[in-house]
Amino acid sequence: MFGLCLGGNVFGWTIDEPCSFEVLDAYVEAGGNFIDTADMYGRRGTGGAGESERIIGRWMAARGNREQLVIATKVGMSADSPGLSREHIRRGVEGSLERLGIERVDLYYAHKDDPDTPLEQTLGAFGELIDEGRIGYAAASNYSAERLAQAVSVGEGEGMASYVALQPHYNLVERGEYEGELAAVCERYGLACIPYFGLARGFLTGKYRAGGSEIDSPRAAGVREAYFNDRGFAVLQALDEVADAHDVSVAAVALAWLLAQPTVLAPIASATSPEQLRDLLDCAELELTAAELERLSVASV
Repeated sequence: MFGLCLGGNVFGWTIDEPCSFEVLDAYVEAGGNFIDTADMYGRRGTGGAGESERIIGRWMAARGNREQLVIATKVGMSADSPGLSREHIRRGVEGSLERLGIERVDLYYAHKDDPDTPLEQTLGAFGELIDEGRIGYAAASNYSAERLAQAVSVGEGEGMASYVALQPHYNLVERGEYEGELAAVCERYGLACIPYFGLARGFLTGKYRAGGSEIDSPRAAGVREAYFNDRGFAVLQALDEVADAHDVSVAAVALAWLLAQPTVLAPIASATSPEQLRDLLDCAELELTAAELERLSVASV
């Protein structure tokens, strides 16, 4: 499995289908094979929710490369299939399989915890789908440490699916939610951590700077509110220094830091062009020294 998981959240949202095809082609040509999407991704034009899956599905059909890929998608946050009841999970996977044009989802996430549905029902539904060959593995996203541990315990029961991975919000400037109890649960049960927002909605690419030009992005206002502070700028300075030492992009360094963290299998990052993608791909082979990792970690505390 490739060190960078390509995020499909931009497909059908901030970039159209032809641009999405270009990014997907560039990713595979570079050796990538792990693509992440969700049933609710995509709001551009008339496609609406699910357009990301449709674009990926049409691209796979055009390229004939389904067997070379690991496809991950999610259920539980779409307006059509909210929550993690058995009915909504089965409805969700049917829709995703149809949009993707495939017979099996390799990794199927509970997009967020559903405290109103018993874990036994959720994990039983995932277990049925695994037995039917409609999904390969089940995984969790946006779970607390307590609920994740409970889910793993329930998943050990007969007929249940056991989560194999967690997709948390985790990056160099968002460490508190994952590091600690969640990371400990992942380590204890051998769950792979596959972080989303690995580049902090673009802040860790270095394109957002104090006094810099305005960025035309739907995320720009939120990025400035969250990260335009002394700590955020200290992280950028540390990233600049390490990136200069290796002659790579700031984004590649931020992703390489994630890859070096215990339990992390592959960070998720999206790109809106092949050129932008190339700035990310160096992370897979970039080996940061212990001193560089410490420099970045200290700056982000």
